[in-house]
Amino acid sequence: MDASPDTPADVTARRASSFGGQAAAYAAERPDYPDAAIRWALEPVEARTPLRVLDLAAGTGKLTEGLLRTRAEVVAVEPDQAMLAELHRFLPGVRALAGTAERIPLGDASVDAVVVGQAIHWFDPERAFPEIARVLTPGGVLAGLWNHEDDRVPWVSGLQEVSQSGVVFSRWQDRPRLEPSPEFPALEHEDFPNIQRRTAESMAGTVGTHSHVLVLSGEERAELLDRVRRYLRETPETANGEFDLPLVTQAVRGVRV
Repeated sequence: MDASPDTPADVTARRASSFGGQAAAYAAERPDYPDAAIRWALEPVEARTPLRVLDLAAGTGKLTEGLLRTRAEVVAVEPDQAMLAELHRFLPGVRALAGTAERIPLGDASVDAVVVGQAIHWFDPERAFPEIARVLTPGGVLAGLWNHEDDRVPWVSGLQEVSQSGVVFSRWQDRPRLEPSPEFPALEHEDFPNIQRRTAESMAGTVGTHSHVLVLSGEERAELLDRVRRYLRETPETANGEFDLPLVTQAVRGVRV
C-alpha cells in the first residue's frame, strides 16, 4: 500500500523541526537584525531598570547578539538542542535554556520583554500567548521581528522566483502576522531597512537554511541551490563577487494588558 501523502500540518511540523540539522549553516548564513528595530521593539519598557529580556525561540543567537548590545539582561530559550548548542558556542556568557513558546522555563512576571526573531509563525497562539503573558511583568512587551528580502527590487524578485521549491506552508503562508489576542489586544507595526553583504555562494547558503528547502530531498535541494547560484552569476547586479542584499526587517509589538 502506498504511503499517505503529507498533509499541510505534516509539512508544517517537518519545516518547524528542520533547522537543527543545519545549525552551523544557520549561524553562519542567516542575517542579523538592525539595532534600530531592536530598540523600537524594547521602546515601551526601555526605562525599566534592570531591563530583563527573553529572546524566545532564540535559534543560534542571531537576535540575542543584538539584544546584548542594549543595556538589557538577556536570557535565551530555544527548543532545538543543536541550535541551542550553537548558541552556547557563539555566546557562551548568555543564560540559554531549553524550552518552547508554549512552555517557557521561567517564573511568573520574570521578564519585561519577550522578543522573537523569525519564529512567531511557528507558535501555537492559543497556548503560546497566554504563556508569554505569564512570564511578562504588567505592561511588558511582546515583539516579533522578521527579515524579508525586499522584493520591490527587480533582481531580488527574480531571486525569489528561482528560489521557490513548491513546498506548501499551511500557517500564514510564510508571511509574518501577529494577530491581536486577549493578552496583546493592540499591535504596532514598523519596517526597518537592513542591508546584508553577500556573494552567490553565501546567498545560496542562506537560501539553503530556509525550512522549505531543508525538507527537500538531497537531489531536489542541490538542484534548487544550483539554480540560485546560476541566477546570481548571470544577473548584472550580483555577478561580480560581493553585492548588497536589500532586506526589510518587519517588526510588530504589543503591550501585555
